[in-house]
Amino acid sequence: MDIGAIFNLLLIQPLINLMIFILRILESIHIPGAFGFSLIISTVIVTLVTWPFRTSQLKNMSKTAEVTARLKPQLDELKEKHKGNSMAFNQAKAKLLQQHGVNPAAGCLPSLIPIILIIPFYQVVFAFFDGAKGLEKINYFLYSKSWHLNNMPDLNFLGLNLATKPSQFASAGAAVLIIPVLTAVLTLLQSLMMSPKGVRHYKTDSSVEVKEKEKEEDMTSAMQSQMVFMMPLLIGYAAFQFPIGLAIYWNINTILGIIQQYSISGWGRAGDIIARIKN
Repeated sequence: MDIGAIFNLLLIQPLINLMIFILRILESIHIPGAFGFSLIISTVIVTLVTWPFRTSQLKNMSKTAEVTARLKPQLDELKEKHKGNSMAFNQAKAKLLQQHGVNPAAGCLPSLIPIILIIPFYQVVFAFFDGAKGLEKINYFLYSKSWHLNNMPDLNFLGLNLATKPSQFASAGAAVLIIPVLTAVLTLLQSLMMSPKGVRHYKTDSSVEVKEKEKEEDMTSAMQSQMVFMMPLLIGYAAFQFPIGLAIYWNINTILGIIQQYSISGWGRAGDIIARIKN
């Protein structure tokens, strides 16, 4: 069995069947906009499945930052000892953190699981907007023939056709432009919450350390600004070009991510911006 077949068997097929199963239940009780609600419920379920893995990653990141700040004197000594040899310093730093119960690499694997699930979920959702070709794909992966669709489900949800693209605002109405804007704003909020705060300053810092930290802050700020603001713009543009249904999936996933991030580490860098706005 090749990689593509395994990907379909373990990810695409279960997700399609999950959405159709929920859709059938909602249709049986005559819920208006059944497909839209099926999309939302499926997104929530998939996000909750990955919740523990994401929580593990976020807690590890938070603990790493806390311990790193507490071990600043020892890290300064290691930095001076391995001056000019960044590889040796990083190895010594990792060893020191491990001695204090922190493994910087521990968050890598958990963070991959939500990312792995995003790809097939997008493929599944997009299949519902792909006409006859998408219908054939959906029926092919259903576990039971009794679930087979003769036609695509009604894609209207709360007055919107989920297959409509905001880029079609000339015919769909200017109101659809709210969706990519909302998508970009939510993504920006999550990005700010996840981005680390500035370099910490201490009373014991020497004048040389202060200058080094100011230089580091300038570089970090420039890099963070590019990453924090470019990603929401790209996601917002994607939401402008792709069907509304995909943006709904992304936004529900982002809102749940914001709730999870807040429960672990608060507003993060976004809190500073919110405070400035209030003042």
